Amino acid sequence: MARFTPEFLDELKARLRPSDVIGKYVKLQKRGNAWWGLSPFKPEKTPSFTVDDRRGSYHCFSTQNHGDIITFLIETQGLTFPEAVERLAADAGLVLPIESPAEAARAEKAQGLAEACAAAAKFYQAMLHRADGRGAMDYLRGREVTDAQIDAFGIGFAPSSRHALKDYLLNKGFADEVLVEAGLLIKPEDGGASYDRFRNRIMFPILGTRDRVIAFGGRALDPNAKAKYLNSPETPLFHKGSVLYNFTNARAASADDKKPLIVCEGYMDVIALWGAGIKRAVAPLGTALTEDQLALLWRSSDEPVLCFDGDSAGVQAAHRSIDRALAMLKPGKSLNFAFLPEGQDPDDLLRSEGVAAMNDVLEKARPLVDVLWTREISIRDLETPERRAALRSHLRELVKQITDKDVRGAYGEELSQRLNAQFKPAPRESGSGQGGYGQGGNPFRQSGQWGGRQGQGRPGRGQFDRGMGFRFAAPARPTPGLKSPSQWVREASLVLAAINHPVLLERHEAAYFELDLVDPGLKALLGEVLSAISTDPALDSAGLKSHLTKTGVAGTLERVTHDPQLGNHRFLRPETEIDEVEQGFRNALAHHLFESTHKQEVARSASQIFTDGDDAWKAAAAAREELINSSKPEEDGDEGDSPRRFTDALEKMKQTVEKKFGR
Repeated sequence: MARFTPEFLDELKARLRPSDVIGKYVKLQKRGNAWWGLSPFKPEKTPSFTVDDRRGSYHCFSTQNHGDIITFLIETQGLTFPEAVERLAADAGLVLPIESPAEAARAEKAQGLAEACAAAAKFYQAMLHRADGRGAMDYLRGREVTDAQIDAFGIGFAPSSRHALKDYLLNKGFADEVLVEAGLLIKPEDGGASYDRFRNRIMFPILGTRDRVIAFGGRALDPNAKAKYLNSPETPLFHKGSVLYNFTNARAASADDKKPLIVCEGYMDVIALWGAGIKRAVAPLGTALTEDQLALLWRSSDEPVLCFDGDSAGVQAAHRSIDRALAMLKPGKSLNFAFLPEGQDPDDLLRSEGVAAMNDVLEKARPLVDVLWTREISIRDLETPERRAALRSHLRELVKQITDKDVRGAYGEELSQRLNAQFKPAPRESGSGQGGYGQGGNPFRQSGQWGGRQGQGRPGRGQFDRGMGFRFAAPARPTPGLKSPSQWVREASLVLAAINHPVLLERHEAAYFELDLVDPGLKALLGEVLSAISTDPALDSAGLKSHLTKTGVAGTLERVTHDPQLGNHRFLRPETEIDEVEQGFRNALAHHLFESTHKQEVARSASQIFTDGDDAWKAAAAAREELINSSKPEEDGDEGDSPRRFTDALEKMKQTVEKKFGR
């Protein structure tokens, strides 16, 4: 039987927005600070049912029903209280507590710790206004902190004495071990007497979900202190990575202002913004944003603004936040980044230039994808094709980190477009072939889009091609038109291999990017395959096929996947192991290249080289005949052997030429 403590229920409600929960059952529309819809309790034509995220409640004016998300499920879904809590806990990702004597003891202990922290907060606040706190008050006045800010944030002062707080709380009846566990006292490991953790520091109470004090942050007044800021240690009440300073109040202000939450670096930034009328700011507690803190932000604000100094340290902090957030992005949930003038934090800017300057910085906040893109193109030299290819590959790896499929696809498309704009190819000469999949395509799809003309970097006249030896001059463009059904099968096999085994696109990226197909249907199909994988690198074969059936190449896909000739090849079957698939792909690619391009190139070159009489003509004719025959499969052989025989014949032809004509 689950036992639901007040702390657990508070955490549950803090994690879920009423409009999200109730919106699953009632169609809601935003009006002002509230959501409105038709009453779920009685039929009506005019909306009288309202949901207020800021207050965490709903109210029906026609029936006077009122409550929170738990009571809503009880009243509208017929659930019991435990059933309602269990359903909501599943939505919030909370593990249900188990009722036991140990759990009851922990709840009682937590209550005692919270009471000790509340008493300590009152003590610190009183000390600020006494003689011992004069230096702390002078510091606050120097930072232009007003009495209103001091009261709103419960700012206090911890005296220099090692036992001031300890003596006060012991006299209030708190046990020494409770004060140690609450993080208020330090117990030496050698067994000596405990003493105050915070001394000679300005104190900032940290509040939990129930607006109760759960920890403290202290700012040292001594410039020689080892730590300028000191937080409470981890306790049963306080987990630093799950808490944001001023979150509860900022969430309410964000709902009132209809503006996103602002994340600053420190307490004083939050307090300064509050004093300037910007009350929706929070701060992590001395560390980079954690996953828990990001999730907390997104429960109340779809696109919170992270505000950083404009110096290198601020930019690096922004980059760390991007790396942490990337995998967690969801539809509609992201981050924006506002960068302050170098060397200034929000407190500095407000005091030097006023709230208008701060609002200007916030209005110019940049989306996460923009900051990510700027980082990636600024940290590397992109003057060579290899470096631009490295950028493309790295961006693809970043996109893969995004777990949500829709966001991952959107990022792939966005970065693809930015790459296309950044490295736009030079205009083609009039009449030159497009090659590949056309100009202006997806840079993730086609290596030619990185700059220069399509086909740059391929071996030219008299060059050596990797794995093939000497290569004669390439023709200006592939020979148009299909010569035989076998050519369609040859091209289709390469496309089907990628469809059934998308990992081939990663292992043989360059080969697929540079692949020229004659059949327009297969060319379009391959273009869609490459585009889909570029947009969503995590697509498997089933997901890829599902996507392709919704595009204009669905007919070609149907023909390719059901062609009986293709089905005879083991490497084209979906269940074949990838190593065997890869070997089959290499053979098919080699055969395609020799059949479609190289045989034509060499035969054409051979007839043009030898023009010195009858003997030369005969040598050329013999060489051409041998080359053509070498590319034909043996009756009982494997088509994959023909490239090897072609290469042997090519070498033999070269030796004949050199021997007979001294070339």
